[in-house]
Amino acid sequence: MSDSHLTRRGILGTGVALTALRGTGTLAKEPAAGESPPVAPEASMIDVGLTVNGSYRELTLDPRVSLLDALRDHLGLTGTKKGCDHGQCGACTVLIDGVRRNSCLNLAVACGDRDVLTIEGLGNEAALHPMQAAFVAHDGFQCGYCTSGQICSAVGMLSEIERGLPSAATIDLAANPMPLAEAEVRERMSGNICRCAAYPNIVAAILEAAGKSTG
Repeated sequence: MSDSHLTRRGILGTGVALTALRGTGTLAKEPAAGESPPVAPEASMIDVGLTVNGSYRELTLDPRVSLLDALRDHLGLTGTKKGCDHGQCGACTVLIDGVRRNSCLNLAVACGDRDVLTIEGLGNEAALHPMQAAFVAHDGFQCGYCTSGQICSAVGMLSEIERGLPSAATIDLAANPMPLAEAEVRERMSGNICRCAAYPNIVAAILEAAGKSTG
């Protein structure tokens, strides 16, 4: 009989294993009739210090709080957006020690010794960051929900170029400085989703901010 079919020995072995796990407490016991199901214990709150946009802030958080939720719900920095909350859309991108990261996938407690830069720290209305200004000039957005993540990711991407880090689209790995063409931008920014499909203008903005031309 092939391994893909159930066997009596396999069924018995699985039952023995599950019984053993239940005995060690690995599997939760089923509540008896009329008994309330067990409730998971609440996590203890801890003190977390975060350096965000150059300012040190102290918070008391559940250790399971993501950096994204700490920024939005505890520090009021709502420029960083919650999109998928699963690290798939890039709307929550921030710079951690100069490297672009999805803040929804990073615990706040793990960022205590890091420098976090959000869209609010890149520039302001009176003094826009060059990437922000390029996005405005090229209309690199429509609804704007993904824009803060796009801009932070683009700034981090240009830093990667300066450090000579290749991508899947890089043709000459030994080139110095590394060339930045439209295909390179699209590949490197592929983790940031724009549901309005403003990609041509986003690419043009990034190339301008990098001192390049779409031509």
